[in-house]
Amino acid sequence: MSILSQHSVFSAMLQDGPFAVEEAPPLDHHPYSREAKAWVQTIRTNQLLKTKYRSVRNQIFDLLGINTFDEVLALIHDRRLRARAADRAYLLLGNMFDLKGGNSQEIVGHLREYARTADDVITSLRAKVLAPYSAHIETTNEIVTAWDPVELLLILFDDRYHRKARFEAKRKLALMGLAGSIDQRERETRIAEKFSVFLDFLNSFVWNPGCKIGDLDISYLHSTHDPDDFSCSTVRVLGEEEALMMSPAPGEKLTLVKRRRFRDQNTDIPIYVTIRKKPPSAKVLKLLRKNEKNPATAVDDELGLMAVLNSVNDVKRFVRHLTRSAARAESFMTLEDISDTLTGGAYHGTATGSSGQTSMLKFFARTGGMRIEFILHTNRSYLNYIYQRDVAHDEYEVKRIFDTGVVAFLFPPDIYHLDLERIRAYQLAWFRKQIEEN
Repeated sequence: MSILSQHSVFSAMLQDGPFAVEEAPPLDHHPYSREAKAWVQTIRTNQLLKTKYRSVRNQIFDLLGINTFDEVLALIHDRRLRARAADRAYLLLGNMFDLKGGNSQEIVGHLREYARTADDVITSLRAKVLAPYSAHIETTNEIVTAWDPVELLLILFDDRYHRKARFEAKRKLALMGLAGSIDQRERETRIAEKFSVFLDFLNSFVWNPGCKIGDLDISYLHSTHDPDDFSCSTVRVLGEEEALMMSPAPGEKLTLVKRRRFRDQNTDIPIYVTIRKKPPSAKVLKLLRKNEKNPATAVDDELGLMAVLNSVNDVKRFVRHLTRSAARAESFMTLEDISDTLTGGAYHGTATGSSGQTSMLKFFARTGGMRIEFILHTNRSYLNYIYQRDVAHDEYEVKRIFDTGVVAFLFPPDIYHLDLERIRAYQLAWFRKQIEEN
């Protein structure tokens, strides 16, 4: 289901429904005004919308500690009442996110962190996928500095704030809620502790014990690419000195890989490895893309590793080495949800924007109380993952953030005045140019 649908779990955020942020705050309309009557007409025949309205209204009343919307204006203009409502809200939110052991100061620290994560979601999009439009989607200063849920909620009803600022306050509240759910999930699953254990497992049992931790061989992949789709035609591994003497011609790439080694049957095999641990802002975006509020069902790749090896045979040897390493660490390892397209066949990814031409070996390894996502590439498939048209990860990032509706959700055109279809096409062309010409 699309995040832009009225049946979306985020439907209260949509600008084409009864909860849209209008030019004037909700309390500015007289109960019998034309606007109020039109609003009632939109929900009176829709039981789902009526139920959602009651739910949203009750959440507002419960968080602010009021019984009618008339009391909202008193909170806006009375500092003491607002401070009292905020202290009460901290307690309620602390209990909701299972921060019961913390005092008020610790709860405030968590809320500030949730606000930073909400800001990071927008900042990450401004930094890459929507970089040329960074100024267009910059958040209002007063909303960036705000972190108090009561303050942000009251801004929605305060006519001193422009429509864009009021929408951004509402958006920040929604993103903070997701950040809180993610933080609670991470504390429940002890993900930070498991990440440390995972790294220790790799260093103690997987990588060559004769090498110091962090000792990496500098190598380069020199590749030529098909002019039709920029897929990798040939690839060879170069040492640092040889690579520095080269100047790639058009249609060629020189890609740095810092490689570790693992030992299999007395043979050292080079492997480029990057550990994948999603920051909270990336997890928030994933929840939005999947139209989910529950991290337990939508974020299944909290721990992960992507590795690049010289050949398919080396990939197979690494997988076997992994399971043997787990046994040496006194844990059985099972491989789940295996997808293998390294030797042919189409990739049947479920993610919006993913390409059926993607080649990789992907699976989840369950061991030592952890479930870790592994994505394994050969040199050729890794270069296609970076450079090939319609496969390259930079293009995939643009497609998935636009095609899932997340960009329109976070930056509705009626407020930000952006032609999203044109921007999508421009960004895909811009990334393609960067990939092929730089």
